[in-house]
Amino acid sequence: MTRALIGLALWWGLLMAEGVGGAAALAAPASQARPVPPPRPNIVVLVADDWGFSDVGAFGGEISTPHLDELARRGVRFSNFHVAASCSPTRAMLLTGVDNHRNGHGNLRETMPGAHLGRPGYQASLTPDVVTVASLLQASGYRTSVVGKWNVGNEPHNLPPQRGFDRSFVMGDTGSDNWEPEKRYLPHAARVNWFEDGQPPALPRQFYSSTFFVDKAIEYLRAGAASGQPFFAYVGFQANHVPVQAPQAFIDRYKGRYDGGWTVLREARRAKAAELGLIPKDAPMVTMGTTASWAALSEKEKRYQARLMEVYAAMAEAMDHEVGRLMAHLKATGEYDNTVFVFLSDNGPEGSDYREADLWLRFNYSRDLERLGGPGAYVVPGPSWTSASAAPLAGFKFYASEGGIRSPLIISGAAGAARNQIHAGLTHVIDIVPTLLELAQLPHPGGTFQGRALQVPTGRSLLPVLGDPTQRIRPADEPLGYELAGNKALFKGDLKLVLNRPPVGDGQWRLFDLRTDPGETQDLRQRLPEQFAALQADYAAWAQANGVLPVPEGYDPVRQVLINSVVNYWLPAYGTQAAVVLLGLLAALAVLVSRARRRRRRLA
Repeated sequence: MTRALIGLALWWGLLMAEGVGGAAALAAPASQARPVPPPRPNIVVLVADDWGFSDVGAFGGEISTPHLDELARRGVRFSNFHVAASCSPTRAMLLTGVDNHRNGHGNLRETMPGAHLGRPGYQASLTPDVVTVASLLQASGYRTSVVGKWNVGNEPHNLPPQRGFDRSFVMGDTGSDNWEPEKRYLPHAARVNWFEDGQPPALPRQFYSSTFFVDKAIEYLRAGAASGQPFFAYVGFQANHVPVQAPQAFIDRYKGRYDGGWTVLREARRAKAAELGLIPKDAPMVTMGTTASWAALSEKEKRYQARLMEVYAAMAEAMDHEVGRLMAHLKATGEYDNTVFVFLSDNGPEGSDYREADLWLRFNYSRDLERLGGPGAYVVPGPSWTSASAAPLAGFKFYASEGGIRSPLIISGAAGAARNQIHAGLTHVIDIVPTLLELAQLPHPGGTFQGRALQVPTGRSLLPVLGDPTQRIRPADEPLGYELAGNKALFKGDLKLVLNRPPVGDGQWRLFDLRTDPGETQDLRQRLPEQFAALQADYAAWAQANGVLPVPEGYDPVRQVLINSVVNYWLPAYGTQAAVVLLGLLAALAVLVSRARRRRRRLA
C-alpha cells in the first residue's frame, strides 16, 4: 500500500509540473511520438562583383579578407563552382535557379545584339514564368530583404517588391560610382536607377557603396527582428566593379605591396592555391596573351600600375570589413549560429582596359596617381592585373575560360556541415536555389506558383556535399552547357569543351581536363577525338533545348556597347544630328589621344 501511494504521489507531481500535455505525451506510445523539426535557418547571400578566383584569402590571395576567411573555416569552399561571365545572367540564375537563356537574360543588355533583344530568352529582364527564391521563402514565412546591385530588370513588375522582397534598397543597373551614387560609370544610360521598396529614394550625401549597403541590411534586420521569423538577406555589393574606389585608410595598407608586378603576384597566388588544396600541386599555368611585360615598364609606369592594384585590394578589403560588421551584428543579436552564409562572385575579374571610353573618362573623372581610389577618380585594373586576380586560371570576365566563369564559393553555417573543407566537384550557380530551399525545408512548387506556369530549376542541392565534400552531385555522364555573347562551353565529368571569340580566343573549339589542368593549358582535342566530337554534339543539343541564339556575323561586344549606347541613350537624349556630330568628334579625339599615347611610349 505504501509503495502504491508513493507511486501515485510521484505521478501527480509530474502531472502538475508538466501539465496535461506533458502527461499525455508520457502516456503516448513511443511509435506515435513526432520528432520536432530543427529550426529553419536564417540565410544571408553575399554577392561580390567582378572578383577573381584567388582574390579571397581563403582561395590563395594576399588581400586581407579575415571575415570571408572565417566563413570559409566555418564551412565548405567550392573550388570548381561556375557562374556566367557577366553580372545580370549570373544574378538572374542565382535568384531563380533557371538557366539564363530561359529566364530572360541570354545576354547582358549592354552587349546584346539588336536582333536578339526581345526574343524569347533575351528580354534582358526576368520573365513572368520564373519565380525567385525570395518569393518562395517569403510565402513560407521568411522575412526577406535585398540591398545593393539588382540588375535583373527595372520594370515595375520586376522590382524587388514584386519579386519576393519585403524590404529593398537597390541599384537597378550594371553599376554606378561608389562615392557618388547618382553618377554614371559609363555614358550608356541617362541616369542611375535607384529604388527603395520600388520607389525613387532620397540618397544620402555621405555615401560609400559597401558601407551603405550593409547599413541598410542591418537596418532591415533590426526592423523585423520582433517578428520572430527567420530571415533571408541578399546583399549585392558593387565591389570590385569599375570604377574601383576605396577609402584611403584601406589603400594605405597596401602601399608597396604590388611593386613586384603582376607576374610575381600570379605565381604567388598559384602556389598558395595549390598549398591550400584548391588546385593540384602540379597544375600548369600559362601567361595570358593580354598580359604585358612588367620589366618593359618605366619606373613611373610601374608606380602607377602598382597603385591601381593597391586600390583594387583596398576595395576588396573594405567590402570584407563591411561583411564583418554584418557578422558582428548577427553575433550581438544571437542570430549568427543559426545563419547560413553563401558568398560568391558574379563573374571573373574585369579584363577590359576601357580604352574606348578614354575620352569620356577624361572629361568626367581624374586618373591622377594621388587621387586614385577617392571621390572623382577612376581606376580600371586592366588585363594584366586581372590575370593575377584570376590566378591560377586563364581568361576573365565576358569569356568562357575558367578565369571568366569559375567563381569562389563559400557556404558556411549549415547544420551538420563539414568545417574548413573543400569540395572539388563540378557545381553551378543554378544549384544555389535548390540548396537554399532544402535548407529552409521547403519544396519547390514545381510547374506552378500562385496560379502561373513556371520554369522549373534544373540545378542540384549542394546539401549532400556540405555534409561530405568528397561526394559529387553530378554524374560523370551528365552534360552542363554554357553560352554568353558567342563564347561557349560544355562540362561533362572532368572534361570541358570551350570556344572563345577574340581577343581571348580564336573562335575554335578546344578540350581540357579540368581535374588536372584547371588553367586550360593543354588542348586534348587531338588526343581524345571521340570525346571531342561527343561533347560538341552534347553542346548542340543543349543549345537547341535552351533557345541559344547564334551571335550575328561580325559581332563584337565592345562595339555593341557603343551601338546600344547610341540607340538607347544618345539619340533619345540629343537627336540624330547632334548625336552624330558629337560621336564624330569623340571618335576623332579618341584617335588623337591614342596617337599621342603611342608617341609618349616611344619617347619613354
